[in-house]
Amino acid sequence: MMGARLLGSGSALPKQVVTNAELAARIDTTDEWIVERTGIRQRYIAGDDETTSTLAVDAARAAIADAGIEASSIDLIVVATATPDNTFPATATKVQDALGCNGGVAFDVAAVCSGFLYALATTDSLLRTGMGKRALVIGAETFSRILDWDDRTTCVLFGDGAGAVVLEAPGENDQPGTEGPGIIASKLHADGAQHDLLYVDGGPSTTQTVGHLRMKGREVFRHAVVNLSSVLGEVLEQSGFTADDIDWIVPHQANARILDATARKLGIAPEKVIVTVDQHANTSAASVPLAFDVARRDGRIKSGDLVMFEAMGGGFTWGATLMRI
Repeated sequence: MMGARLLGSGSALPKQVVTNAELAARIDTTDEWIVERTGIRQRYIAGDDETTSTLAVDAARAAIADAGIEASSIDLIVVATATPDNTFPATATKVQDALGCNGGVAFDVAAVCSGFLYALATTDSLLRTGMGKRALVIGAETFSRILDWDDRTTCVLFGDGAGAVVLEAPGENDQPGTEGPGIIASKLHADGAQHDLLYVDGGPSTTQTVGHLRMKGREVFRHAVVNLSSVLGEVLEQSGFTADDIDWIVPHQANARILDATARKLGIAPEKVIVTVDQHANTSAASVPLAFDVARRDGRIKSGDLVMFEAMGGGFTWGATLMRI
């Protein structure tokens, strides 16, 4: 039996766009330096009236409208975020209340840039076991809140945004095998030994502060290419498909060079890779659903396409999911 199937998608971005040139006027960097090393040309930064939950709600409403359903039919909400509105309660509960579908299941997942993949696999498992019938899976971040704007090696890399999908539990009459719509296979990993390569230097239990993002970029790049190509291979082996069968890869939008290197390592044509990092920068858990929604709305990703999602983030965490749209 196929897994949870897609009903709709949506996304949301803050109102403010910040270009590389605008950043270069504030910190010691240049547009050329940023583009050459990352492929990023601009990012969206949340204003004082925009939070992770407001972006998540806007993306969720867009996904619900795209699905053509009522918000009241949602009985499971999972929000992937590393930048919640509050330490607790979960941002998902604020989304639930804003949508008016209280009473179901709502919780957050913290796996940083891999958060949406972790949330997607978790939600699929819950729907398969009857925990719910319809679910919202959201990746939402305001990473600008945890950036050190004096650290030019990290602050130029990130942006804010949200993406969401509506999933429905597989039904008894759904087409068996892998030709019908739905999640086919997922694989997740973590390696806590790599904690110090990408982390935030604060937290309630340690410094009682929010802290700032810290990253050793060269080491992260090396691990990302190896880990992502490996997990993509695992999912292909588990599902019985080959790289040639994939219509689209929707990767975490961290760095254009990582996207290119991973595709080359797997022998996947660059034109099959959805790239939005130039417009949105790295939006952490939001990047995969945001890129997916962009590609659906511009007509590239269509019903029946075989799509691979993949991401790696701090922890380290990484994973991939194969889905028939």
